[in-house]
Amino acid sequence: MIAWYVVSVLGLTGKVRFFCQDETRIGLKTISGRKITARGVKPKAKVQWQFLATWLYGIVEPATGESFFYEFSHLNTDCFQIFLDLISEEFADSILIMQVDQAGCHRAKRLRLPQNIILIFQPAHSPELNPIERVWLHLKQGLRFTLPKNMDELRLLVKNRLSEMTKSVIASLVGRDSILDALSVASLL
Repeated sequence: MIAWYVVSVLGLTGKVRFFCQDETRIGLKTISGRKITARGVKPKAKVQWQFLATWLYGIVEPATGESFFYEFSHLNTDCFQIFLDLISEEFADSILIMQVDQAGCHRAKRLRLPQNIILIFQPAHSPELNPIERVWLHLKQGLRFTLPKNMDELRLLVKNRLSEMTKSVIASLVGRDSILDALSVASLL
């Protein structure tokens, strides 16, 4: 139905693909978590409280695990516009249906959607509906208790962590049965 709408009503041509999009903030403040210790031993870990941070924008395709990530200094409409333009160029031969949350930068009136991108808004205050949240969780779990000295070191850690996340790893994180079933019915698989 979605593929028919895109081709028949909108008159767009190309492969129709479904992606999930979101942003996350990653900074020098230590990401904490659980540590395993011997019984009766209180876990100890070094932490730092620097508040320098950067934003990682990303999209993932639940059906294949294909992804695209890009770093920005802010979360705002200008950065989101650049990100959309980059995605449009990267997937120029496809029509992208992107699930996004209702952040202000996603709904801004001055936002100009590229011809091959269609946004679908998830309900407000429901991040659990967006599968890319599991990618962010996986990314940050690998960064727990790391103590990068500066932003360049943090960027290198994030880059290495993202390179470890292959298409199969991402597909296992975001490929929920309910989404894959819906995509097969919508003729997007």
